[in-house]
Amino acid sequence: MPSSFMQKLRDRWQQADTLLCVGLDPDPAKFPDAFVADEDALFAFCRDIADATAEYACAFKPQIAYFAAHNGGEAALQRLIAHLNATHPDVPVILDAKRGDIGSTAGQYAVEAFDRFGADAVTLNPYMGHDSAAPFLQRNDRGCIFLCHTSNPGARDFQELPVDGAPLYQHIARTIAEEWNVDGNCALVVGATFPEELKVIRAIIGDMPLLIPGVGAQGGDVEAVVRNGRTADGTGLMVNSSRGILYASMDADYADAAANAARSLRDEINRYRN
Repeated sequence: MPSSFMQKLRDRWQQADTLLCVGLDPDPAKFPDAFVADEDALFAFCRDIADATAEYACAFKPQIAYFAAHNGGEAALQRLIAHLNATHPDVPVILDAKRGDIGSTAGQYAVEAFDRFGADAVTLNPYMGHDSAAPFLQRNDRGCIFLCHTSNPGARDFQELPVDGAPLYQHIARTIAEEWNVDGNCALVVGATFPEELKVIRAIIGDMPLLIPGVGAQGGDVEAVVRNGRTADGTGLMVNSSRGILYASMDADYADAAANAARSLRDEINRYRN
């Protein structure tokens, strides 16, 4: 039986000694010149980046919008995840789709993420409640990564509204940790740009994994993220970097530059783990 998302993730933390998640958000406008006339550029560029960075990654996170925005993009995403699963089977793949809809529609989105695209995990929006999450949670070998406190400036608009004496994001964290995580396949998205909130969330959820966007281009501080978000054993995090790795070079050395950027960030994260 294939390993579950959580088992694959824990194995990467321990065996590969990495908490780095490599985000795959391909923007053709930023590709090296070699891809300008390449009709297969979305797949080929992401394949090259993934192959170059796999040894430093605890997970890959392709963002569906960066593929679906282009003609043939979803087919490229299917090919990419199939390549990742075949070539780097020990590295789990998170489909960043932020799905969340009524139960019957959510069931179709679960088929999309796990069966059509073959992802090990998917990002989800908990706003519509448990019935919208149930079709994903029932696939208990797959990961369900729920938005909690996101990295964007507008996160404060709703996520920090007071509800019964505590901000809404704290209720989300507690509900998912205590009620939705029955099969141990839940995780939360918490932005690196809010390190104090990250510390509070870790205290609420125990050892549940956290996906951390916002390091690098968005200005999140690596040391603050690791100090506030790690678990007692120095794991528990998927610290995502996309642009800083993908576009480390616009020249022919783009893959080598991506590998160097990934290794450098992996090493920086590891400095603060103990």
